[in-house]
Amino acid sequence: MALFGSLSERLNHIFSKLTGRGKLTELEIRQAMREVRIALLEADVNIKVAKQFIADVSEKAVGQEILTSLNPSQQVIKIVNEELIALMGSKNAKLEVASKLPTVIMMCGLQGAGKTTLCGKLAVLLKKQGKRPLLVAGDIYRPAAIDQLKVVGGKAGAEVFERGTQSVVKTAKEAVEYARRNGFDTVIIDTAGRLHIDEALMTELEDITKAVEVTEILLTVDAMTGQDAVNVAETFNRRLSITGVILTKLDGDTRGGACLAIKAVTGKPIKFIGVGEKITDLEPFYPDRMASRILGMGDVLSLIEKAQEAVTEEQAKKMQERLKKSQFTLSDYLEQFEAMKRMGGAQAMLSMMPNMGKLKIGEGDIDEKKLERTKAIILSMTAEERENPAIVNSSRKRRIAQGSGTTVQEINQLLKQYEQMKLLMKQLKGGKGKFRMPF
Repeated sequence: MALFGSLSERLNHIFSKLTGRGKLTELEIRQAMREVRIALLEADVNIKVAKQFIADVSEKAVGQEILTSLNPSQQVIKIVNEELIALMGSKNAKLEVASKLPTVIMMCGLQGAGKTTLCGKLAVLLKKQGKRPLLVAGDIYRPAAIDQLKVVGGKAGAEVFERGTQSVVKTAKEAVEYARRNGFDTVIIDTAGRLHIDEALMTELEDITKAVEVTEILLTVDAMTGQDAVNVAETFNRRLSITGVILTKLDGDTRGGACLAIKAVTGKPIKFIGVGEKITDLEPFYPDRMASRILGMGDVLSLIEKAQEAVTEEQAKKMQERLKKSQFTLSDYLEQFEAMKRMGGAQAMLSMMPNMGKLKIGEGDIDEKKLERTKAIILSMTAEERENPAIVNSSRKRRIAQGSGTTVQEINQLLKQYEQMKLLMKQLKGGKGKFRMPF
């Protein structure tokens, strides 16, 4: 199921009943708003937040200007979109940077929310921005927590500062001094979590903020816990005055209630969202883009950003030149798959495209393993065969099948798909034809 799958589906169904009508009555709008309220509650949105949201939308949607407009259903959807954006914080909340470096980010949250892994993901994101982060092992209670952070740091390419099980407050102070002396501009402190909020946990976190000048207090919450995530955020904020929230496991939650309610309940913005298992699966949170995805309008800006990260300008120019000369080979075909993989895979890409929710594409509909088998087939070919697939005869197919652990039938299917893609490239070059996915 895609991000916010069930909520998006419900909202699209509600609004589909409004579209196509010349005029809407106040009664029809209020009926639709009642259905939206039920959809929000089923998505585990805080009941007070859901009520206020519906009240705000209804007040604007039943105005005379909307009821008499040429396309009232679109106006209603526009109002819902605007109110969703306002509910989630209006704009992207960036990380604060300390006036005197290093910037100190204290990560906090309950055990199991993915906090330690998130430290590495944040380090990767900061490194892309040209920063030099230092990870600090501040969880001295959980078995192997320090070793886990070292593994995560290794994957992120970030140094880990640790002092065993000595006082966390002392370690934090020493880490900041170490960062200052060694040119680290950002310090990310991985603090201890608990199975539930307790006094000892809160006191330790407060002591860290008194010992070092903390720029950001980021709370990690598990999106899959729904309303509980909001309650946790409210409690931490009351004691620590957090500066922002990171929602993890958002890719596994089709409801998304926490995402919609945290800002309204705590007054603090969601700064990042975790959207997968990989070390790169952390994204800045944009309320407008998220609202667009919830309403099934896609997230084209994020898709473009992912594409720019996955394919360099030089690679794009090179591919363009090859296409101009009709030199699209199986090596190029493989390169397209690799770029798509760097963007999160076919499923992730489709979830960001407008109106894709209406196609009812489920998790099993795009077989990512099949794409891996395609890669294995191409890599089992010689350079000559990749450049000129026409020479791949029966004996070559048998050899390739044996080398890739696939079947001759799969190789025939790949070659057919390649020819379709090659034809497509020619059509696009000539400005005609429609796009068709090659898998």
